[in-house]
Amino acid sequence: MILRSNIKYCENQRKHTLEEAQYLDWNNSNHILNKAYEAGLFVLIIGPKGTGKTSLVRDFAKKKNVNLESINFSLRTRESHLVGTKTLTDGTVSFDEGLLIKSMRNGDMLYLDEINSAEADVLLRLDEALDDRRQIALKESTGEIVKAKDNWFVVATINPLTHSGTKELPPQLLSRFPVRIRLEYPPEDIELEIVKKHVSGNYESEIIQAIKLANTLRQAAAVEELFYSPSLRETIAFGKLLDKGMSPKEVADIVFGNVYTQWGNIEYQKVRDIITSMFGN
Repeated sequence: MILRSNIKYCENQRKHTLEEAQYLDWNNSNHILNKAYEAGLFVLIIGPKGTGKTSLVRDFAKKKNVNLESINFSLRTRESHLVGTKTLTDGTVSFDEGLLIKSMRNGDMLYLDEINSAEADVLLRLDEALDDRRQIALKESTGEIVKAKDNWFVVATINPLTHSGTKELPPQLLSRFPVRIRLEYPPEDIELEIVKKHVSGNYESEIIQAIKLANTLRQAAAVEELFYSPSLRETIAFGKLLDKGMSPKEVADIVFGNVYTQWGNIEYQKVRDIITSMFGN
C-alpha cells in the first residue's frame, strides 16, 4: 500500500513538472529583458508565431516576481479595453479602468501581445502613455492625468508583416521600444530539449524526426512554397501525443499534415508526401 502511494505520488509530481515546464532561454533573452528592466527601457520582441515570445515574457515576470497584466491585440481591440469604460449600476455611473491604467497605477509589468494587429486609433492612445512622460489623460472620465509608477515596465510583441492581420507600426511607436529582441525558431538540438520538457516518455529519435519535418515545412513556407509554417506548439503537441500511445506517423498526419487541407488537396498532398517520405506509410 505504501509502495503504491509512493508510485502515485511520483506520477503526480512528474505530471506537475511537465505542466509547469521551465522556459528554456536558449538565446539569453532573459538577460536582455533584465537589463532593460533595470534601465527603465521598454522592450519589443519580434518573431514569428509559436517561437516562445509569450512564454519568455511569463518566465521573466515569474523570475522578477512582478505582477503581469496582458493585453492581446486584434482588430477588435478598442480604446476602452486599454483605458476603461463608463458603467451604470443601480443608477450610479462609474468608470471601470482598463488594464493599461491599472498597470500604470500599480507599477505592474504590462505585456502587449501582437501589438501590430491593433487599429491606428488604439495605437495612438497607447502611444500617449508610452512616451517619456509615462502619463495619460483620462478624457473618458474625470480628465485626471494618470502618471505611471517608476517601476512600470512594458514589453510588446509583434509578428512579421507576412502574418495575416499585421500592420507596420508607426515610427514614433517603434521608438517607444528602444530594446528589441529577435526571437526565431531555435536550432534543432535546442528545440529537442524544449519538447522533451513537455513529455514523459523516451521518444528522442521520433521527436528529432518531427523537428526535421517542422523545419522542412518552415523553410518551404519562408519561400512561399507552402501557406503555413508550423510552430514550436506543433512539435510540443507531437511529443505529447506520443505520450498518449499514438504512432509517430499518425501524430505527424494529425499535427503537421491535416492543417493544409484548408488550402486545398494539392497543398495537403504535397505535405502528406513529405510526411510519408520521413515517417513511412
